[in-house]
Amino acid sequence: MIKVILIDDEENSLSSLEILLTEYCPEVQIMDKCQSVQTGLSAIANYQPDLIFLDIEMPVLNGFDLLESIKNFPLAVIFTTAYQHYAIKAIRYSALDYLLKPIDYKELILAIHRYVHQNSRPNTEQFQFLIDKLSQKKHTTRKLAIPNLEGFKLVSVEDIISCEADDNYTHILLKEKVKITACRTLKEIQHLLEDYELFIRVHNSFLININEVNQYVRGEGGYVIMSDGTHINVSRNKKDTLLKYLVK
Repeated sequence: MIKVILIDDEENSLSSLEILLTEYCPEVQIMDKCQSVQTGLSAIANYQPDLIFLDIEMPVLNGFDLLESIKNFPLAVIFTTAYQHYAIKAIRYSALDYLLKPIDYKELILAIHRYVHQNSRPNTEQFQFLIDKLSQKKHTTRKLAIPNLEGFKLVSVEDIISCEADDNYTHILLKEKVKITACRTLKEIQHLLEDYELFIRVHNSFLININEVNQYVRGEGGYVIMSDGTHINVSRNKKDTLLKYLVK
């Protein structure tokens, strides 16, 4: 069983999450529900959970204040929030997980699936990466953490050549013929990279770095030849968008 603690200042949110976990995630055992950072820290010390669901926005002390206190503690965190702002991007860049409220049961099941299938837990470096990102308030660095089966890998954005969908995973091809299999869907990776304005979706299964395109070969949709020599098909409905990027 996965020992879990829920931390959220809103009682309705706690109850809703408890119901969803009970109904859809039988492998989870809820140890405690807490409505403040202080009671959450006490519960973590008492129960030593495997995983916590942590609300970001809470009065007095917020979820990131709690994170500062537990960054050396061996547990996983799934953030929950109703707000889509810079903090969400920082969480993504740190290869940590989050759920937007109101929580969708399918997203919840997927988050638990990712937790179960990753062989390692977030470490101090990963939490510190998040804290550093938050302190900047904007994304001034061009590195991100890619979650994989072993934990996560820090990657320079410019080194990414292409990303290929594989169900709930994404194969990321880097320069020097390095390949990473990320524990994220292609859609999630696309959201992660959208601020950098280097990447374009050319097919349902492919996202490419426009700076790494060596050649476009015409056809119904055509295909691109990337800097590593790979050929990637272009969907007919993506062709015009790609050509506009290439002209730029």
